[in-house]
Amino acid sequence: MVIIGLLAGYVAPRYFAQVGKSETKIARAQIDAFEKALDTYRLDVGRYPATEQGLDALMKRPPGLAKWQGPYLKKSVPLDPWGNPYLYKQPGDHGDYDILSYGRDGKPGGQGEDADINNW
Repeated sequence: MVIIGLLAGYVAPRYFAQVGKSETKIARAQIDAFEKALDTYRLDVGRYPATEQGLDALMKRPPGLAKWQGPYLKKSVPLDPWGNPYLYKQPGDHGDYDILSYGRDGKPGGQGEDADINNW
């Protein structure tokens, strides 16, 4: 029993650290997919979706856009790996648009798994 407890105490923290890294990688991959879809949207429509339209404009035609050729994603816009919606702002503070997840804690800033994940 002692040996099992020692092994669990050694292996568990390493395992859970890997899970956190995986969630961060998933968020980065989703943001990358949004960027590609947004670029295709811009090529078709002539501009990026407005902040008010958000990332949902990649799946549903906004009113009055005859040139919209979507949907631009294969599946609906996902939540980030921690169950929160991604934040989208156009024009962005760091480029044409900003896409942001606040990480595990859902708050600005942080380190490790709590760090913000963005497209800039």
